[in-house]
Amino acid sequence: MSIDPPADPPAEPPGHQGRSPLPTADAAYWEAAAEAFDEEPDHGLRDPAVRAAWAARMRCWLPPGPCDLLDLGCGTGSLALLAAEQGHRVTGVDRSPGMVERARTKLAGRDAAFRVGDAAEPPVGERRFDVVLVRHVLWALPDPRAALRRWAGLLAPGGRLVLIEGRWGESAPIGIPAAELRALTEPWASHTHLEPLSHDRALWGREVTDERYALIAHVPLRHTEVVDVHLVLRRGGEVLLARRSGTGYADGLLHAPSGHAEDGEDVRQAMIREAAEELGLRLRPEDLRVALVMQHRAPDPAARPRIGWFFEAAYGAGGEPANREPDKCSQLDWFPWDGLPDDMVAYCRAGLDGIRAGHRFLLHWHRPGDPIAHDPSAAGRALALDAP
Repeated sequence: MSIDPPADPPAEPPGHQGRSPLPTADAAYWEAAAEAFDEEPDHGLRDPAVRAAWAARMRCWLPPGPCDLLDLGCGTGSLALLAAEQGHRVTGVDRSPGMVERARTKLAGRDAAFRVGDAAEPPVGERRFDVVLVRHVLWALPDPRAALRRWAGLLAPGGRLVLIEGRWGESAPIGIPAAELRALTEPWASHTHLEPLSHDRALWGREVTDERYALIAHVPLRHTEVVDVHLVLRRGGEVLLARRSGTGYADGLLHAPSGHAEDGEDVRQAMIREAAEELGLRLRPEDLRVALVMQHRAPDPAARPRIGWFFEAAYGAGGEPANREPDKCSQLDWFPWDGLPDDMVAYCRAGLDGIRAGHRFLLHWHRPGDPIAHDPSAAGRALALDAP
C-alpha cells in the first residue's frame, strides 16, 4: 500500500534516530483502511482528470513496449491497473490481504497477479523485472538503503526503479528529500532522472505545497549476477538444513542456511552476517572454509544466473544455532550428511553432493520446466568443472 504520512507523526523509534519517523499503523490498521482507501483522489483515481494525469506520467516512466512490472506496496491496484491498461504484465505485493483482494478484483481478467507480502522483502523468488514501481513506501521503511539494494537486485539488466516519494509537513517534516534519495541510488544506478510532481495539481486532485517527486533510477545493461552464500554447518555426521517458508521461491523445501552478498561486502563478510541473522551464530573469519563455488540458474526462463559460495564450518563455531527468522524458515534441523533428504532445493542438493564427492567448482544450469526440487529420477544438471 502507499503509506501516506500520518497527521500526527510519532516520535522516532529506537534505532531509527536521524531518519523520518515510521508510521504507527500496523498491518491491522491497513487492513481496516482497505475499504475506504480508494476514496482519496490519488488512491482510487476515480476522477477522470486525476486518472488521466497519472496515466500520462506512467507512459513516460515505463518502457514503451510490454514489460514485466513489480508494484510494491500496490494498495488496491490503481497504478497497477494503469500499467496493465498500457500493455504491461503486472505483479503486485502488499502487506494487507484486504488491499490485495481489492487489487485482484480491480484487475480481474488482466495479465496481473498479486501476493500478500513485505515490500522490503518481496516474495517473488528468483524472478527478475523490467520495472519495480514503489509509491510512498520507501520513506517508512527502517532501512531504505537495504530496500533499494534488494529492489535493484530484482531488476533485469537495463531495468529501472520508479520511486514516487516526497517530504511532508513544515514544523516536523517527514519523508525523504529528493537529493537524499538520489544519493542512495548512486552506488548502483547507471543514471537517474528526477521529476518534480508538487506543481501538478491534477495528480493529487488538489493543490499541494510539500515536496513530491518521482525518481527513475536505471541499472546498467551489462551482465551482472547475484552472489549467494551458503553455510554448510557440520555436526559429526550431520549437516544443518532449513525449510524455506514465505519467501516466494522453493517454499517447503530444505536448503542450507543462505543469503546473498550486499553492496560493499566480500563473500566471507556476507556469510558471517547471514549466519548471525538466520542462526544467531557469531562466526569469525577463521571459522569458515570455502568448500565449493557454483554458478547456477533456476528453471524459470526469466531467472538470472547466480554465483553460489558454499562455506563449511564446524559445529560449535559461533555458538548454538537457532531459528532467528521463523517467518522465512519453518524448520531447522540436523540431517545425515551421507543420507541427504530428497525434499531439497535441487541446486543446493547438487552443491552438497558435489562437496561430498570432493569437487570445488560446479555448474548447475536448470532448463525451463525442470523442477525446483531435487528429483532423483530426473536428469542431473550438475557439471563438475574440476573433473577430468
